[in-house]
Amino acid sequence: MPRRKAAVKREVLPDPLYGSDRLAKFINVIMRGGKKSLAEDIVYKALNEASKRLKKDHKPAAKKDEAEGDAGRTGTGSAKLKPANKDALEILDKALNNVRPTVEVKSRRVGGATYQVPIEVAIDRGIALAMRWVVKAAKDRSEKTMVLRLAAELMDAHEGRGTSVKIRDDMHRMAKANQAFAHYRW
Repeated sequence: MPRRKAAVKREVLPDPLYGSDRLAKFINVIMRGGKKSLAEDIVYKALNEASKRLKKDHKPAAKKDEAEGDAGRTGTGSAKLKPANKDALEILDKALNNVRPTVEVKSRRVGGATYQVPIEVAIDRGIALAMRWVVKAAKDRSEKTMVLRLAAELMDAHEGRGTSVKIRDDMHRMAKANQAFAHYRW
């Protein structure tokens, strides 16, 4: 906690391809060593892979869309990009919302004893935690490339399963177990 004034919250420019602030923050979480173009490449390829997998899971609807897309093609190519953008952003948003915690525990020292006090999580912090957990879970997966790992973890989080969702459930379970100390909330 700063003694003088609160830290200024920095504005993040939206990412260039999708125009999403949340996706730009996710790219920044993936980025290592300042290599933003590499992080963008990983995230965009993972989102495309995840949207392909989602379409493959829902084949009847995908075949109908492909037939309509081939008949109405104008040759610009932009009509094909928009549905993928929408699907990819929806996958990311749903995955992060499924992983986002609602409560967490913080250590609070009272009279020589340390208690784990459950507190509610602000939406911004919840999304930040969800991003970190998804990236950590993706790194721990066994797929060959980071693109495939991230795509698989996003799909698992989108469907409400996977390591990142387990981390959230563990945090909720810990908060529930320490509910007796909620009166120490500050």
